[in-house]
Amino acid sequence: MTEFKEQGGPSTMDPPAHKRWIASQMLTNWVSYSGTDKRRIKHEKQRVDQKLPHHVEYFHFVDDPYSYLTAQILQTFSARYNIQLTCHLVSKPPGDNAPEFELLMNLARYDAYMIAEKYGLSFEDRKEAPKQDVIDIAQSILAAQDDQSFTSCVAEVSHAMWSDDKEKLLKLSKKFGFASSKEASEVVARGDARRAELKHYSGAMLYYAGEWYWGIDRLYHLENRLSSLGADRLPSTELIAPRPKIVSGPLKDSESLTLEIFPTLRSPYSAIAFDRAVALAEETGVNLSVRLVLPMVMRGVPTTTIKGQYIFWDTGREARAAGIPFGKIYDPVGDPVRRCCSLIPWAETQGKHLELIRAFYQCAFVEGINTNNNRGLRKVVENAGLSWQEAKKRIGDPEGAKMLERNRLALLDAGIWGTPSFRLLDSNGAQILALWGQDRLWRVADEIQQQLTKMI
Repeated sequence: MTEFKEQGGPSTMDPPAHKRWIASQMLTNWVSYSGTDKRRIKHEKQRVDQKLPHHVEYFHFVDDPYSYLTAQILQTFSARYNIQLTCHLVSKPPGDNAPEFELLMNLARYDAYMIAEKYGLSFEDRKEAPKQDVIDIAQSILAAQDDQSFTSCVAEVSHAMWSDDKEKLLKLSKKFGFASSKEASEVVARGDARRAELKHYSGAMLYYAGEWYWGIDRLYHLENRLSSLGADRLPSTELIAPRPKIVSGPLKDSESLTLEIFPTLRSPYSAIAFDRAVALAEETGVNLSVRLVLPMVMRGVPTTTIKGQYIFWDTGREARAAGIPFGKIYDPVGDPVRRCCSLIPWAETQGKHLELIRAFYQCAFVEGINTNNNRGLRKVVENAGLSWQEAKKRIGDPEGAKMLERNRLALLDAGIWGTPSFRLLDSNGAQILALWGQDRLWRVADEIQQQLTKMI
């Protein structure tokens, strides 16, 4: 695992006060529920006025595990909803949208394996990517397809590729046809250009009327949206990919397992996952360890504006679906995060570190309070039930930096570098699983129940 910088360098510089305020106002407007609804109404009016079909575009990255999962439901999705589906081939995320790309793909293979069964899909537990010659054959087949034939063959082609079945792929190339290497490259270049035009960077993405949906994990949003517009041919039937529920029972632990939560104070996904993660630990009886780390951008991990905007907007959509308050934002990147983190060791001695984290999220992501000054930080501290007079003396405590470094190393040891992440440990402290993303809490909950079943 690459040793990312803890802090330092241009990426950790705090934005000037006026730029922080402007950026925060823009984010607040961008993620607002009313703004999303207005944009949806506008797109639907334009579609109806122009007598256009419901047009969904799908972006398939051949050797992406999440694209393989999505490929397995694409034909069912196309048949279920009254849509025009356009399929694009794309390459890996460009530039700083996917730093440490090989590590990301390693994690994606593990993650896809961990979630596939719940969705009724298949993905083998494998450490390595398919061989390049097998990937090239699969891409050449898919590049030769029109939208309809792509939809009908992509799952079969992808299965053969992920099975390293070169012989099967060669048979499929005769059955479905194939493009030359040059032609396939041109198809991918067109897909990349379209993805960039629509302002995204990833594979396994679906685009509909101004909004992006990430594969299996966000398909339920798109299904609900299409259903609300009368495009669902089976409206009384369960969604193709409903969001799995976080189930904390029926078994309860007696503190033999430990759930480690790795949040950052600037992560909007962490903000909407934190209370649910803490509740999961409390309801299941597992030990809880909250291990704050610095945001990736403050650890020298590069990112892009497009990615940042998508993350904040997607968090708003996820919060809305879960009924979690979110959206009035005052971005705490930089000094606000550092100052609050420096108070965590002291807050923990007072039994209030969870309350301090909650209060920070509430101020930064729900109430839009500027935590970059003493007035804002005081509100955080006092909302957590702590003394501001005592807190003032401890701002900048080096124990906070030491804590952050220990937690950073533990996160890397788990094979993950982003947040929020979750690690489940057995009674000996050995790792059972480690997952990245607020939308993996359901899988952590499932694993807790599986582990408790084994103990019976």
